[in-house]
Amino acid sequence: MLGATHDDADVIVVGAGPAGASAAYHCAAAGLQVLLLDKASFPRDKICGDGLTPRAVAELVRMGVPIDEQDGWIRNRGLRVIGGGHRIELPWPEISSYPSFGLARARMSFDHLLATHAQAAGAKLLERTMVTGPVRDERTGRVVGVTARPVDADGRRDGDEVVYRAPVVVAADGVSARLATGMGLQKRDDRPMGVAVRTYFRTPRHEDPWMESHLELWDGEPHRSNLMPGYGWIFSLGDGTANVGLGSVSSTAAATKVDYKALFAAWMANAPAEWEFTPENQVGEVRGAALPMGFNRGPLYGQGLMLAGDAAGMISPFNGEGIAYGLQAGRVAADAIAQGLARGTAAGRERAFATYERRMKDDLGGYYTLGRVFVRLIEHPEVMRICTRYGLPRPLVMRFTLKLLSDCYEPRGGDVVDRVIAGLARIAPAA
Repeated sequence: MLGATHDDADVIVVGAGPAGASAAYHCAAAGLQVLLLDKASFPRDKICGDGLTPRAVAELVRMGVPIDEQDGWIRNRGLRVIGGGHRIELPWPEISSYPSFGLARARMSFDHLLATHAQAAGAKLLERTMVTGPVRDERTGRVVGVTARPVDADGRRDGDEVVYRAPVVVAADGVSARLATGMGLQKRDDRPMGVAVRTYFRTPRHEDPWMESHLELWDGEPHRSNLMPGYGWIFSLGDGTANVGLGSVSSTAAATKVDYKALFAAWMANAPAEWEFTPENQVGEVRGAALPMGFNRGPLYGQGLMLAGDAAGMISPFNGEGIAYGLQAGRVAADAIAQGLARGTAAGRERAFATYERRMKDDLGGYYTLGRVFVRLIEHPEVMRICTRYGLPRPLVMRFTLKLLSDCYEPRGGDVVDRVIAGLARIAPAA
């Protein structure tokens, strides 16, 4: 391996969410010494819809994560879409690239599972370790490690600062992107930004096999009240509860003036009675998070630092999905790192590391560009209303929409819908 004798690992991964845990697992499985650092201790919560698309499931299969129902998962058949006076169930597509089912599991246990899976592969996990910034070579400016300090359960300093060194660092440290900003890598304001809020409810429908999406949210009886700027979801978790939330998206990073908790309360006041989303059935408070989208920060690799997951703005503008792309980024980053550390020269190492950005942009760049166009369209309520009312009843339109929005299409071959989406993604500029 390249690197000085005082290196603490072959690779340091900052953040043990899906992107970081994936990178740590795949690096460890390739025989590398991995140091995985996280400011929290597991299990810990994360604001999320808790639903995994077939694309995310495929990444879990590649990692060898147990996904049977007895392992704590609930499988879903597809998406139930409600809006424009329609209620339509859309099964996940039967294609060769991805399984025809999704999964759901609370992030409290999901992230813990991934972190321990990376540990079992050989990664060393240090919890309650707050990374404070990059360590850079004085001569070249290249990242050669990180500074960190231990923290207590409330995030307060609990010891002296420590330096950890490695030939390459993966920044999977979430929306805050502390390492990236420490390198002067600012987010792009011309990329979409989403906001989501969610909570949990006890419900008799906790084993519903469909992920439910409400495309129209009203502050009273439909057609007698105002259409609210967002969409809602209900994802059953099979454990007596459902994850219930709503989100909206803007085509730029400009802050919105929407009171999302009030929006959520208005939706719940008019939610379907059969779910029993009453105040006494609510479990935990309504919490929110920002959703950086469409590669809003980069470069994905430069000067010894790789960005993965939310730190790189890898959430899809189409559906707010981030887990699948975080898992993919960790896998692709690990492959580039393993190849780079096997090279005999520094130049060869850097060429291999640089393939990470090229592979991610080649696969997702055009798709995310299409997503930006999609967001600009649905920002107009009337466009969303017309699409919902007249598009939902048309099977071909909805098959196209489901594959496009869920990113579950055959990238090569497949039916006419797959070929159209793949063609659009190829010709769209991967900016």
